[in-house]
Amino acid sequence: MLDVKKIRADFPILSREVNGKPLVYLDNGASAQKPQAVIDAITTAYAHEYANVHRGLHYLSNLATEKFEGVRGIIARFLGVSDENQIVLNSGTTEGINMVAYGWAMPRMEAGDEIVLSVMEHHANIVPWHFLRERQGVRLKWVDVDATGALDPQKVIDAIGPKTKLVAVTHLSNVLGTKVDVKAITEGAHAKGVPVLVDGSQAAVHMPVNVDEIGCDFYAITGHKLYGPSGSGAIFVKQERLQEMRPFMGGGDMIREVSKDEVTYNDPPMKFEAGTPGIVQTIGLGVALEYMMGFGMEAIAAHEDSLSQYAQERLTGLNWLNVQGTTRDKAAIFSFTMDGAAHAHDISTILDKKGVAVRAGHHCAGPLMDHLGVSATCRASFAMYNTKAEVDALVDALELAHDLFG
Repeated sequence: MLDVKKIRADFPILSREVNGKPLVYLDNGASAQKPQAVIDAITTAYAHEYANVHRGLHYLSNLATEKFEGVRGIIARFLGVSDENQIVLNSGTTEGINMVAYGWAMPRMEAGDEIVLSVMEHHANIVPWHFLRERQGVRLKWVDVDATGALDPQKVIDAIGPKTKLVAVTHLSNVLGTKVDVKAITEGAHAKGVPVLVDGSQAAVHMPVNVDEIGCDFYAITGHKLYGPSGSGAIFVKQERLQEMRPFMGGGDMIREVSKDEVTYNDPPMKFEAGTPGIVQTIGLGVALEYMMGFGMEAIAAHEDSLSQYAQERLTGLNWLNVQGTTRDKAAIFSFTMDGAAHAHDISTILDKKGVAVRAGHHCAGPLMDHLGVSATCRASFAMYNTKAEVDALVDALELAHDLFG
């Protein structure tokens, strides 16, 4: 079991007050807080170890390069990837998916080709495919969730047709908390000769992930949700796909030689890492992942599953609260609206007065909002440092909001 009290002591911000109340931070789906180990690593890197990577032969450059490149192996271990050269370092999931859209999909898709998506996708796994729809006539095929918010893998597989060139699906919904059986989807898609991209932004922080076992072609993560710095992240790309991809951006270490008449590219993954990278951000991400693995992802998942069950019981006990997504196989992410005229933004404001931080809006999931028939929801998203007492604080704040809005 996790020692949550000890974990909370590692996060300085959790000891502060907001509006005279102890901070109850439940906006982890947007971005998680940072432990002192990550803060210290960033400070040390900038104060004592900073230099550009790969380009220098001096001590500081070698040290920065060693630490930066070491993160590739940490990410591979965290994701269950056997070959770290399949890990492309970047600024996060958005960059990773755009890299696939521009570097892999765009050169091999034409008008009438299809990409299969679930209705739960985050805009980061929608907009890049709309670029191909607008510019190349690619069709987007949508698969709906059921009344509980669950996604049937077979429905995704059945949506694959002779013109389907890619399945792009989330591993865990940032709105509903729904866990998706991406392994089953991958197996079904591969049986039809179709590659699979998985958005792992939410899943990787809440549960163990083994990409080699899933078998997908692309798996994207973002650092700021993993207790690491913003501007950090990575995408796993299967070796076969790396060889098929053209560079997304040019410059820096993605080349071997450049002349007036030609350019020779570096080998993957360097081929897809143009320019000076987020050196310190990436180092910080490595520390964050080591921090999580130190507790064990199974232990983190067990704690959060317990929180999720407790929150589900307490929130569904409020008969004036409409919780979106009731499938039992979900992470500790809860989106909701309130009976009456109260808008999600108003509810969030009242909760903030009680020190409870939640997200309000469409959560970068427009198609899902349309499917649910709502314009916005409040979202409480939990992390390994949250407690059942904070679930109670959320419920108390919601009852206040309900009393105020009548």
